[in-house]
Amino acid sequence: MAIQGPIPISFEQVFPHGCYIVGAVEQVKDFDASSNGRTVYAKDKTTGELVWQVAVMDADPAVKAGQKTVSVKILSPVEPVVPPALPGLPFVPVEFDGMTVTPYVNQSTGRLAYSIRATSMRPPRTAGAAVKAAAGKESAA
Repeated sequence: MAIQGPIPISFEQVFPHGCYIVGAVEQVKDFDASSNGRTVYAKDKTTGELVWQVAVMDADPAVKAGQKTVSVKILSPVEPVVPPALPGLPFVPVEFDGMTVTPYVNQSTGRLAYSIRATSMRPPRTAGAAVKAAAGKESAA
């Protein structure tokens, strides 16, 4: 088979309606290597970079409530910096670069799931549109 390992994918394919940070950036622990109160942090098997994660909410209105929040893992030697908050928005909009997905079978449900990774995060290129959309919703209420 030609496809091996993580599959490159664009931010727009994963989050066509955008996404918002809803949690703190945290370093991922390597539970298999950690023991006796000694914490070992995960490193990417291919690049050797540290692995961080952040919870994001998918802005797609068609996504079911239970599937709206997903974790994006970021490979970086230092803690990724959350983009600045935008006025008028309750959550911080974000975009990711260098994205990949890795499909796997969730052992607890037996269903197909995806591990989402990126190499960096940044403010959206269309941040102005996000603010206008939020302002439009507020004035309509």
